[in-house]
Amino acid sequence: MTNPITNIPIPAVLDIKKGSLYQLETTFQRHGFENAMILFDHFTFQTFSEDVKNSFSKIVPDTLKLAEDLNINDLIQQAFSIKAYDVIVAVGGGAVIDHGKYIAFSRNIPFLSVPTSASNDGFASSNCSLIINGRKTTVPAKVPYGIIADLDVIKQAPDKFVLAGIGDLMSNITALYDWEFEDFHGVGQVNAFAAMLSKKAVNSFIRTPMDDIKHPTFLKELVSSLTMGGVATVISGNSAPISGSEHLISHALDKYAAAPQMHGLQIGIASYIMAHVQDHRAERMEKVFSRTGFFTYVKTLQMKKTDFHHAIEKSPEMKPQRYTFLHEQKYRSRALEFLHKDKILADILV
Repeated sequence: MTNPITNIPIPAVLDIKKGSLYQLETTFQRHGFENAMILFDHFTFQTFSEDVKNSFSKIVPDTLKLAEDLNINDLIQQAFSIKAYDVIVAVGGGAVIDHGKYIAFSRNIPFLSVPTSASNDGFASSNCSLIINGRKTTVPAKVPYGIIADLDVIKQAPDKFVLAGIGDLMSNITALYDWEFEDFHGVGQVNAFAAMLSKKAVNSFIRTPMDDIKHPTFLKELVSSLTMGGVATVISGNSAPISGSEHLISHALDKYAAAPQMHGLQIGIASYIMAHVQDHRAERMEKVFSRTGFFTYVKTLQMKKTDFHHAIEKSPEMKPQRYTFLHEQKYRSRALEFLHKDKILADILV
């Protein structure tokens, strides 16, 4: 018996260019969307909502400013208090995109993801991070119908957002090695196509000139590569192509550190540690973080070495069902040894 061909949902719209935020009407018309709801967070409502509304000439979309601290019950209530739109759009950072994604998922309405920064790959994934019983929890949704990234808007975001996106993307390297490690131990099973897409995403990015992280070519490559990582998770049905031991460290920092930092910044440092533990492409990762100014910026945050020490020790508890390098004591010991001996970490962590 032959295995059936796998069918996966992928975004029908991918528009990564300058000015795309103000060309939404063209996208709506091409895809038959006449009744639209555009969601904003506080910042994007203040900054972009009027110009976005004025960019429409034939369609009149509804707009709504969402609070950033909504929990899953709030979102379900919001989802069923609105009419059945042809499309729901979310413009902003990770929270409003996750909220919009879940509202659209709850009502089975196409969702357009419009990130205003490239700080992580959440804008392209089929999951969302929501508050459930007071804790952030990963919840299944659907891959966005479309992704629209305005390079002029993303360029305006502070450097830390771009650097966080770099950190999140580089974790594909260590995550894929963890996935192979799991497969070898009979815990997980690598999907070859998902792994290939995730690897191609990060390899394509690495070849991009890195002298200016706000250059349109650099930003387009970063957003495109983050998008490919998101699609890889749809193919695999889990986060393994882009999330491994380095994410466990970051999750532990979120839980135990007194002052957690942005997801992608934590992920970048954790990926640097794990690349050396795995002895896999560590030199390449170090070059990327040095050339982009990632290490230089992280040094200003005064992140604590003791927090990373504790996070490494607690990392297996974050996802006990997985089997990454950090699920074995000898590799946790290797990570702790590297944490305390590496010269770069001695310089950027306190």
